[in-house]
Amino acid sequence: MPVLRLLACLTLSLTPLAALTAPARTLPAANELVALPGGAWLALAKSGVQLIDADGKVRAERPMRGESLDARADGRGGIALVIDANTQRVLPLRVDLERFTLTALAPLPEAGQSVNAACLYRAAQGHLQAFVLGKNGIAQQFVMRGDEALPVRRLAVAPNPEHCRVDDQTHRLLVSDEGGVWAHRAEPEGAPTREPVALRRPHGPLVQGGGPIAVLAGRVAIADGGRPAVVLMAQRSGTWQQAARVPLQAGVEPEQLVSWGASGLAMLADGRKRWTVLAVQALPAASARTEPELPFVLPRVQTDPVAQFGDAADDPAIWVHPTDRTRSLVLGTDKKRGVGVYDLGGRERQFLEIGRVNNIDVRQDVQIGSERLDIAAATQRDDLSVVLLRIDAQGAVSELARLPTTMEDIYGICLHRSPRAELEVFVNDKSGRFLHLRVERIDGRVVGTRLREFSLATQPEGCVADDAGGRLFIGEEKRGVWSLSLQAAAGGGAPDLKLILPVGRWLHADVEGLGLHHGAAASYLVVSSQGNDSFVVLDAAAPHRVRGAFRIGMNLDARIDGASETDGLDVSSLDFGGAFGRGLLVVQDGFKVLPEGPQNFKVVAWDDVARVLKLD
Repeated sequence: MPVLRLLACLTLSLTPLAALTAPARTLPAANELVALPGGAWLALAKSGVQLIDADGKVRAERPMRGESLDARADGRGGIALVIDANTQRVLPLRVDLERFTLTALAPLPEAGQSVNAACLYRAAQGHLQAFVLGKNGIAQQFVMRGDEALPVRRLAVAPNPEHCRVDDQTHRLLVSDEGGVWAHRAEPEGAPTREPVALRRPHGPLVQGGGPIAVLAGRVAIADGGRPAVVLMAQRSGTWQQAARVPLQAGVEPEQLVSWGASGLAMLADGRKRWTVLAVQALPAASARTEPELPFVLPRVQTDPVAQFGDAADDPAIWVHPTDRTRSLVLGTDKKRGVGVYDLGGRERQFLEIGRVNNIDVRQDVQIGSERLDIAAATQRDDLSVVLLRIDAQGAVSELARLPTTMEDIYGICLHRSPRAELEVFVNDKSGRFLHLRVERIDGRVVGTRLREFSLATQPEGCVADDAGGRLFIGEEKRGVWSLSLQAAAGGGAPDLKLILPVGRWLHADVEGLGLHHGAAASYLVVSSQGNDSFVVLDAAAPHRVRGAFRIGMNLDARIDGASETDGLDVSSLDFGGAFGRGLLVVQDGFKVLPEGPQNFKVVAWDDVARVLKLD
């Protein structure tokens, strides 16, 4: 059969393109191909996986009956992934492009189902990850740590998937099945997502559903089963649109696609091992990123998980041991049950079954009546109260009192220790309303005396009081971070609210937890930017210059996952010993993976944050 020829070049409607023809080259004969640096190839032939140099010579081979070849390269080689069709195990291969060798690594764990496809992903943090797609529609995700694969999570995809590829630029897992091609969030941190890329007619442009797929310059090339064409899909303004359709000779139905570089695309068709290079035009650059690339810091510790799956863990607070800071504690709310008490190694030491509590804060050595106490306070959503917890010198926690409020949907809370060591409480509800209370003992009863009331326009939650600086910082979830005086205005006037960090370039709604780090040279405000799974650091003092932002990534050596969709956080600048000599940051993790489990809290060394953001 003569070499198949492309009848028309790619054309992209409404967008003028500079002509660029794919380089003239002869591709190796194989059932599947993956391009490697320097013109080398990985090929899946009938005899097995082959490593082929730029001159077309087979330099190494791994005998097997394989399916579904994929690879990711690094400077000297990389990792390939292939399904052993006889054993239904997914086998990683180490590729060495200096010695031109292929080395089999330990197979990935058994899938517990028939395996249809496997593909690789280079995550934003740089880790290599693998997806194994089963016939029953469950994908298992692993992260490669050296020569071993650690289970990360399971993901629901379509039943009986046929092909998969991952776009490392957009962090999308692309899966084709008889109904079309779907895009899933590849990053394991955060909520799973699924969106249609190209569906079967009449819902989309594909005649017989999804076929082989390839990622090309941020676009998705799809073989249109049932029609002699390759469809190019691109995402514009949040929706997938057909950007081009490559017509082929009548009767030609591509069985595999392979891509390389910005415009290299070839197909295999009609049961032959001969690949046809498709001439394509230069593709327009993908949309420029509107946010900066953020560095990662790694958690040093994670706490035991809460008892149930679902949205349970919410907000932490740090209690400092009076004589031995290494014995300090983290109090964390479980919105379904109560408050957990954890040591700095993450082990749960106590649990208080006090109902649906949301946010929590701690102040130590405060005066209530004739006593000096360490107090934690949390919002209780069943009875709309503020629960006060006493913490003794050894860290044992017990309920002290409940302060009733007039809130309709009580939510966030933070505490202030006044210059006279009095305990003050700022509590809000979802309407935007704030109450400012002073905790006192009257006739033997602990009560909350109202000092003032004020409101934001929309829903707040997180807040933190700068006791030394005299300012209160509060987060309005959809708008940004506000600052106001800790003291009520004379005569009950309106508070001096100032928006110091609006939602925008750095801060992505929802605005969640806030905490303060008081260093020797400067104080910093840390804010959970939940909308992009990051943490923004800015000066606590006006003009509140943003110092940068970071994400919390996987610590594979410690088997700790990163943090995403963080609700609450707390920070301390004290010396807790070891890695926490310059303080620590505790954050809630909205999605526990590596492996999957109920939510928990992650502990980060402040020294790691200071290093990546170049803080004083």
